[in-house]
Amino acid sequence: MSYPARILPSFFRNTRLTTEYRHDLVLWRSRPAQAGALLVVVAFAIAPFVVGTYWTTVLVYAGIAAIGAIGLNLLTGYTGQVSLGHAFFLGAGAYAASVFAGRWGWPFPFWLIAAAALGGLIGGVVGPFALRLRGNYLVIVTLGLVFIGQYVFENWDSVTGGLTGVAVRAPVALGTLDVGSLSLLGRRLSRTQGYYLFVWTAVLVLGLAAKNVTRSRPGRAIQAIRDRDLAAEVIGVSLVQYKVGAFAVSSGYAACAGAIYASFARYVSPLDFTLFLSIQYVAMIVVGGVGSILGSILGALFLTALPRLVESLAGRLPFVSQSGGDAGITVFTLNQAIFGLLIIAFLLFEPWGMVEIWRRIKRYFLAWPFSY
Repeated sequence: MSYPARILPSFFRNTRLTTEYRHDLVLWRSRPAQAGALLVVVAFAIAPFVVGTYWTTVLVYAGIAAIGAIGLNLLTGYTGQVSLGHAFFLGAGAYAASVFAGRWGWPFPFWLIAAAALGGLIGGVVGPFALRLRGNYLVIVTLGLVFIGQYVFENWDSVTGGLTGVAVRAPVALGTLDVGSLSLLGRRLSRTQGYYLFVWTAVLVLGLAAKNVTRSRPGRAIQAIRDRDLAAEVIGVSLVQYKVGAFAVSSGYAACAGAIYASFARYVSPLDFTLFLSIQYVAMIVVGGVGSILGSILGALFLTALPRLVESLAGRLPFVSQSGGDAGITVFTLNQAIFGLLIIAFLLFEPWGMVEIWRRIKRYFLAWPFSY
């Protein structure tokens, strides 16, 4: 078992122990792992040039969802604070982008940073409730945020446009470089392809940042709070600092995802940020893997692509149609049922999510031919 060299007496310190501890902090420890990570990056880079515009759009929305899911996993999976208010912070970030960029004319990346900061500030205000509440009581408080957000989004007409929504003009452009009109190797990219590259670059940067946080001292502190907050406080972990901080960081990630969503969609309305959206994000981290950054990304990819796949197969599935009626159930109803069944199935049969399935496959091939 490795320990940080700085906490050991000098006569226990040695090069081998320090090397082992540093090895534990390496993301990709072997050459095959590094090669696999490189292949994944290359595959994602060429994906928008292989699949059509429709599925590139789906992947853009999946990347946006991955950013929000990473934020929720930091709060729920790593800190143990269950929240159903994620849709509120996504909406706050989306409307903040419409004001900062569209009305005030702030350039990128200032409007994106300001939207994320606003979400983090609101999360910091809500965070102190987590100090006295936990479990179902905390869920009810965060659930109230969604209804407060719905009321504000529907009635603050001067900012949100009310029920009719508001058009958003928040270009991702830095100088002469505009994501909406990129050129690569002499080839002009479509707006969707440009946003795809931007969004998944953001997923990579924010995912690595979150991964580093979880492996640092604050990350170990929030995981100690998740496992036993009273014991964590006894050994010197500040519940105020880390619980409120986790809410702020999680809300900042959600607001950042909402701002990018508004920039890409160019239109937002209160109907985009309902309770069902919060449930979708909970489903993403449950299906992908609670307490895993990779699981957040896998869950977002799977649960964003699945409804679109069902829609594309609607005409071939019996008793399923776009309008329902005598022909059977609607695609929307079927997608809701699939969401519920997936949550139940993963909680019962694979509580660690898709990321654990991936780890099991990886262990099998690493141990081959002695796998069983």
